[in-house]
Amino acid sequence: MPTKAWLVARRELLENIRTKAFWIGILVFPVILVLAVVIPALLENSKSARTYAVVDHSGWLLEAVSQRATAAELASGRGDDGDPATHRNFRRVEVEGEGEARLAELNRRVAAEELFAYFVLGEDPLHNGANNRYVSANLTDESLRNWFLGLASDAVQERRLAAEQIDPEIARWVQEPLIFETRKVGASGEEEDVQATDTIRQWAPVAFVYLLWISIFSISQMLLTNTIEEKSNRIIEVLLSSLSPVQLMAGKIAGIAAAGMIMIGSWIGFFFLAVKIIPKLLGLELGFDLGIIATDPIYLVSFVVYFLLGYLLFATLFVGIGSLCNSLKEAQNLQIPVTMVLMVPMFTMIPVAQDPNGTLAKVLSYIPPFTPFVMMNRAAGPPTSLEYVTTTLLLLLSVAVTLWATAKVFRVGILMTGKPPRLVEVAKWLRAPVGSVPQRRE
Repeated sequence: MPTKAWLVARRELLENIRTKAFWIGILVFPVILVLAVVIPALLENSKSARTYAVVDHSGWLLEAVSQRATAAELASGRGDDGDPATHRNFRRVEVEGEGEARLAELNRRVAAEELFAYFVLGEDPLHNGANNRYVSANLTDESLRNWFLGLASDAVQERRLAAEQIDPEIARWVQEPLIFETRKVGASGEEEDVQATDTIRQWAPVAFVYLLWISIFSISQMLLTNTIEEKSNRIIEVLLSSLSPVQLMAGKIAGIAAAGMIMIGSWIGFFFLAVKIIPKLLGLELGFDLGIIATDPIYLVSFVVYFLLGYLLFATLFVGIGSLCNSLKEAQNLQIPVTMVLMVPMFTMIPVAQDPNGTLAKVLSYIPPFTPFVMMNRAAGPPTSLEYVTTTLLLLLSVAVTLWATAKVFRVGILMTGKPPRLVEVAKWLRAPVGSVPQRRE
């Protein structure tokens, strides 16, 4: 890199790492990571008990459910508080009255959120399993319904077996499903046991793709904002008195890329510490080491390579857009097509992870704007060496072409003010010989 471009890169790096926004960006990721794990656990523990009532027309099913619930609590080691109506996060309450008056009172209490739900058990659940009701105002949390349904179904099945004089052990044997042991073919070509780490490794690239997408998009946006600010403040004009537009563009891209690598390196370090520390703080025994996956050389090398190439591709596009605009409002309209292209890998992320060597994954791998994300997502496949080489060469060629085209646009657009140029004008800039400055028609 020429000396002047290097000086611009160093200036961009130092200016970025001295800002509060840079350090906030570094700290945001670990904070979000910790909150994403801790807050759901805290919310689950702090969730209020679901109060419910039961109208039992059978005369026996409610008692059978209570007995089973108490036995399940004792078997789980959680113990019981002495009240057979209270189990786990569910608490049964009594409602006075009979017939329609009692149902009306139950409906009123459910509507007033004094009661989470109530069950109505039919007169003959042994022969008519459909004559039961579950009434609640909350249709999203079905934990209470599923818990009570499981216990009631077991109680009814036990009575049915007894009525037909069928040995429960024989019934369990008849209903016992087939079990297929999951195995994999190892590098030696022989069958091997599947560990929890193997399954996680298949899905680990999805997390890396999320991080890759956030990194490329946020750092490219940083470059776009920086370019527009310096253009609107006339700093660009001062800089261009000492160096060429191409040197300025190259320095800006390299400097912000270095700042981005520092940010991403810190994110990876925080993630590694999090997977080591958070499970211990929460008292979780994972049975596998997430740190091995977080520091897997295949994933880390792939991530760094695809970050650099993806960043160069999209940063070049964004710096070109920034050179054409005088404000962020103008840039927002021009960057919509690029943002829509960036969304495609996110929409196809799960299908590609499920079939990393399928047709969709292979086709998208050869489309340069999607290559960094799709090939990172396919890392657990893994793709063949030929695919790695071919897609990387195609991506490098695309980066080179984009840099060439953007450099021609940048050298003209960075000094222009007023209304952003039309697409026809930009096309003329691309065809213009190097050294000439096309004139705009107002």
